[in-house]
Amino acid sequence: MSAEQKEDVLTVFGAKWKNVGNLDYVCCWYRKAAQMMQDTTIRTALVSTNSVCQGETVTNLWKPLFESGVHIDFAHRTFRWDSEAAIKAHVHCVIVGFSVAPYDGVKVIFDQEEAMQVSHINGYLIEADDVFIGSRANPLCNVPIMSLGNQPIDGGYYLFTKEEMEDFVSKEPGSAPYFHEWFGSVEFINKSPRYFLYLQDCPIDKIRRMPLCYERIQKVKEYRSASNRAVTRALSDTPLKFAFTNISQGSFIVVPEVSSEKRKYIPMGFMQPPAMCSNLVKVVPNASIYHFGVLTSNVHMAWMRTVCGRLEMRYRYSNTIVYNNFPWPTPTEAQKSRIEQTAQAILDARALYPEASLADLYDELTMPPELRAAHQRNDRAVMEAYGMDVRTTTESSCVAELMRRYRELTSST
Repeated sequence: MSAEQKEDVLTVFGAKWKNVGNLDYVCCWYRKAAQMMQDTTIRTALVSTNSVCQGETVTNLWKPLFESGVHIDFAHRTFRWDSEAAIKAHVHCVIVGFSVAPYDGVKVIFDQEEAMQVSHINGYLIEADDVFIGSRANPLCNVPIMSLGNQPIDGGYYLFTKEEMEDFVSKEPGSAPYFHEWFGSVEFINKSPRYFLYLQDCPIDKIRRMPLCYERIQKVKEYRSASNRAVTRALSDTPLKFAFTNISQGSFIVVPEVSSEKRKYIPMGFMQPPAMCSNLVKVVPNASIYHFGVLTSNVHMAWMRTVCGRLEMRYRYSNTIVYNNFPWPTPTEAQKSRIEQTAQAILDARALYPEASLADLYDELTMPPELRAAHQRNDRAVMEAYGMDVRTTTESSCVAELMRRYRELTSST
């Protein structure tokens, strides 16, 4: 938003509205409509970008609107609206019909060609109780911490393609031990690492004998010093260090921050040092094969699709919203062992295709049958740990059950 638009948002919502700075400009129309409908029988329906029913916006916008008497009467879940201009602008939209006056009519959720009569519609546009998933600093359940990867803020001076790295090493051979494979979301999913020159552990006297490395350090210092952000300028005093460091000593789970909505499962997996990850993925150190099994299940994917933010329509996975609020199962030892077995079977199925990237393996058209079958067995094992009937549970009813569990867990904290 422009500075003028940000001022408009503040004017419409007022400074006392919680997290007003995180609201999209489109939210203003929902707020104004809710105000105009007070003490009337007027009903409103708005077509808007789907961000109004995703991520933190549900808590920041709909919770106070519901508290003011607003309720959703009908909704159309996300659809793509193509403009009629010569240059197409694909906008992902929702339609929300809402009012303040009592409504005794049939409530309907539209999804593609389907119309579902429901008893209640919450801010995520699903049939479930009003649950608001806000940002949480730590996991709701007793599971390992998920955090972001390393944040370099280096201006790209430490980052190399394979060809650039090989050329650099040919000129300065002493730098070779300090190059690490580097993975963000794109690199991880496509099995195409870049390379990071990590000199934090290099002896100072050795650095001074490597002029090309020394030059890179100087460039990073200059880049940080020229920043408009005070916190970045302060980092110029330590140009060898990451702005945020998250280097695991053992294996860790990698979850891409952004991935395609066309995939049934977010491609995630284990990684080992000395490989490094950027802040464009989420990492879970000290995670077990059991944790991997639950995270890669259709249950967790259903939760993620409902509460995550989106980049256009691509999933934008958040540790503070998706992972930290996820209600984990409480399996028996037998159920946990079963999940461990089915999760390992997923990794084994991937290993049958050593040359394939995760992008290759998780393309819905070409997904290997062994991998699909392994995921389906893992899905069943996780659903059984939740006590869900694998024959009758739909994605909507799965999310409704997870939100019920979330309410129970949060009401006791």
